[in-house]
Amino acid sequence: MFPLFSRPSRRVACAVLLAAPLPLWAADEATEMLTRYRSQVTSQLIVPALEVARFAQLVELELQRAAKPLLSPQYLMVVDRNPDTQAGFLFWWSPAGGFNLVGASSVSTGQSGNLGHFETPLGVFEHSTVNPDFRSEGIASADGIQVYGAKGLRVFNFGWQQVSKGWGDGTVSQIRLQMHATDPDLMERRLGSAQSTGGVHIPASLIRLLDHHGVLDADYDQALREGRTLDVLLGDREQVRYPGRYLVVVDSGRTGRPDWSPAPFLPHRRPTTPAPG
Repeated sequence: MFPLFSRPSRRVACAVLLAAPLPLWAADEATEMLTRYRSQVTSQLIVPALEVARFAQLVELELQRAAKPLLSPQYLMVVDRNPDTQAGFLFWWSPAGGFNLVGASSVSTGQSGNLGHFETPLGVFEHSTVNPDFRSEGIASADGIQVYGAKGLRVFNFGWQQVSKGWGDGTVSQIRLQMHATDPDLMERRLGSAQSTGGVHIPASLIRLLDHHGVLDADYDQALREGRTLDVLLGDREQVRYPGRYLVVVDSGRTGRPDWSPAPFLPHRRPTTPAPG
């Protein structure tokens, strides 16, 4: 069994990885990813084991609704869009071990009540070359915000989705669902609160981890094996052997802020112009 770990920090990920009858190198890979998350990713959260189990059940329900059974070991990115949680979880799944948490961090999803902001949709969203990723150009908006984060960071694209407006009559519209970093100086400190216009904002350090190790690149990996050239992929990437392909967005239905996912301290006023994504 992979042990629980803890470090003397206010926001450190709790990992619950169970042994499974996989090849030794597969177990080693999962352990190494746990270690990388702990040492490389910011805005980490200590998630109690009972909460981990609860989110695993929510993910399983969403996969069942979407008719997307997991057939082989893989990683999944899971996001709770609930405004009182705003947390993202990297899970490792194996047939024998089930859903096991690698790490968790604060995120931002769609903010209701403001013009131009949409609800982040619930469900299972596939990361596929059909909807190609791209990289941030580091361009700032009129408010001086790097809407996709620093130049060169990958923007994960999950395609066009039907979503409800977060303002007015709440009618359904289309947005491109993306997962990406945000402005490192003005907006990353706001992770843990609903800030986006409908996409998912995660720490830049987590973007780098997912990108460098191809954690959600199962379809991209298949395309490479078929001889396709994919310019968005890093030249020095270290591809995991069991990449995943799914972003799963859930809503925990929480009505109060849990101690393990504290709200960020927001000393600055909200930017006047919504940032895309």
